[in-house]
Order: sequence, then C-alpha cells, then structure tokens
Amino acid sequence: MNRPGAAHEEHAWDRTIRLWDVYFAVAWAATLAFVLNAAHPDSPVRVAAAALLVPLVPWYVAVGRPLLQEDPPEQGRALRYLAGAMALFLPSAVLVGETRLMAFALIPQCFMTLHTRWSLVAVTVINLVPVAGWALLWQPSEEDLFGNFLFSVVTLVFSVVIGSWTIRIIEQSMERAKMIAELDASRHEISRLSAAHGALAERERMAREIHDTLAQGFTSLLMLIQAVEAELDHDVPQARRHLALMDETARQNLAEARALVAGAAPADLDGSSLPDALRRLAARHEATLDVTGPVRPLPAGAEVVALRSCQEALANARKHAGTSAAVGIALAYSDDTLTVSVRDDGRGFDPGAPCDGYGLAGLRARAGEVGGTAQIRSAPGDGTTVTVRLPVSLPVVPGRSSS
Repeated sequence: MNRPGAAHEEHAWDRTIRLWDVYFAVAWAATLAFVLNAAHPDSPVRVAAAALLVPLVPWYVAVGRPLLQEDPPEQGRALRYLAGAMALFLPSAVLVGETRLMAFALIPQCFMTLHTRWSLVAVTVINLVPVAGWALLWQPSEEDLFGNFLFSVVTLVFSVVIGSWTIRIIEQSMERAKMIAELDASRHEISRLSAAHGALAERERMAREIHDTLAQGFTSLLMLIQAVEAELDHDVPQARRHLALMDETARQNLAEARALVAGAAPADLDGSSLPDALRRLAARHEATLDVTGPVRPLPAGAEVVALRSCQEALANARKHAGTSAAVGIALAYSDDTLTVSVRDDGRGFDPGAPCDGYGLAGLRARAGEVGGTAQIRSAPGDGTTVTVRLPVSLPVVPGRSSS
C-alpha cells in the first residue's frame, strides 16, 4: 500500500484476519466434534466424513487465508479455492448431516472472495446440495426430510440476506475509502498550493519592502554622490551637507535592513510617532511636511503603509521630477481616515500610459491590504500628486457613549 495511513490499515487487517482464523478454527473443531459424536450413521461413515474435513485446514491456510487478504481477491483463484473446499465439504455433509455446521465457516468466505452472482450460486450449493444428497443416500422419514429441508432453506435465505447486506456495506466502505483517499490527496494538494501561495506572497512582500526601503535608499545615495561630485569644485559646504545626508541615508538603510531581517517595525517608526518619522524622511529628501488634524497613535499597519507610501512617492518624485522640483508632504488625521499626500511640481506624466515600474502597483497593493486606496493624479508639465487614504478608527474614550 502506497498511501498515507497504510501502516495503520495493515495493522488493523492483521487483527481482522486473525479473528477469521479463530472463527474458522472454532467452526471446524465444533463440526469435527459433532460429526464424530453423531448418533447416525455408523462409526466408519462418521470417521470417513471427519477425514474429509481434515484437509480443509491446510487448504484454508495455504490458499484461503492469503486469498482473503487480497484486495480485491483474484476471482479465478477464489473459484478454485471454494471448489476445492466444497469438494471436501459436500461429500462429508452428505454422509453426516452434522457436517453442515461447517457451512457457517464457508458461506462468509463466499461473499468475501467472489462477486455477488457467483457468491449467491456458491451459497445455494452449500446450503441445498448436502440436504439433497443426504436425503437420496439415507432415505430419511418425511418428518426428518421436511425439517432438514426447511432448515436449509431458512439458512439459505438468511445467508443471502446477510451476505447481500455485507456486500453492500463492503462496497460502501470501498467507495468511502476511495473518497477519503481523494479528499486526502486534495488536502495535500491544497496544503502544497497554500504553502506555495504563502511563499509567493512572502516573496512579494519582501520585494515590496526592499523596493520601498533599501532600493530607494541606494537610489538616494547614488543621486547624492552625483550631487557631491558636481559640488566639490565650486560649493564645498553644500557638498559636505550632502555627504552628511549620505551618511544618514546609509545608516538608515542599515537600520531598515536589520528591521527587515528581524521582522520588526520600520526603523523610522521605532520608538517614534508617524509625524516624527515623516519629518525625518522629508529632511532626507529635502521636502516639506504639513500635518493637520488631531495627531494620535494609530494601528501599526496603517502607520507602516503611510510611511512606506511616502517613501515610494518621494523616491519617484526625486527620480522622475528631478532634484530641483519642490516636494511637499501632507499628513491629515480625521475621525475615520488617515490621508497622506505627496505633491511635486515636476514635469508630470500620463497615469494611463503603460508603466513597467513596480512602485505604483506596489503602492496600490500595500494600501489595499489594509482596506485603503491609492490615487495618482498627474499630467505632463503639471506635476504629480500621490494620495493614499487609509481607514482608521476613532480611539475609545472611557465613559463616552457613541451616538
């Protein structure tokens, strides 16, 4: 068996086949005892009938037992096994009526190894042929014949009903086992797909984080290096200011890298408020910051999205609008919304044009993760405004009822 839980199933079947071994042994021993102690016929006939029963044991052990363990049993082997068993059982049952007790061990094996049609034929033979042969051989009284015949018919009907019911139960169990196997395979596939989806989502998240932090920091460093190279010959004080800004940007990138590895909050938000983090960010990008509304602590998710959105918008402004463009950040607190806008007066662009960049798509995706929206307004020659609106809840004040 090459499926999950095979070891458990094999162990359970080992217990089941041992029970059948015990059942067969008890039925065989009881039949042998009844045959040897029967009142009729004479002793030599009873011994001959008992001798016919003896080979049933090795025949069961050598052929029947392995056959019962097959799933499903091979029909040719099953027919040969039961034909051999009946070749030993039927003559003994014709000679001594008590031998028919052995039918209780053979009939279940018919239903366990044969298809329905052949099992019904075999059960009919096992129940009726011994009575017919016994009646022809011993010529019993009408009363004995009627009793034996009635008993065999009742046994046949009982065997057919119980056997058919057992077969239906087995078929239902097989169908359920098949369904369970399919469900188990589907569960494993869902687990695999979930793991793959989780890995993909984590890669996308890390790509977005790196793009919004480290990549932008490195871009700022490159731009500052170019500015320093241009200023070294004629404006050393300004070059020194840019070098200091480079030092601060590099340190900030290092802090962001450590925060990403540790899974912590962004370095700018570590131990400070969102407006303070945006002020430092604005200073690094030579932008202005305007804060309106009642400043208050917000859920970490909303503050991280606001900060990352500003980082992305500022990076795009410096990259596309140029270093000479004026850039302003507006942070607005309201009862249920946090709004952050980044505006530049650069050359602008057409928002409807195809864009190969990752930043704007990532900005919209990040805002959508917390139920917010991101809007980009721009036109060639008219600058660009990026506005991100995030839903937030009003803090609960003790003793104040909502109305």
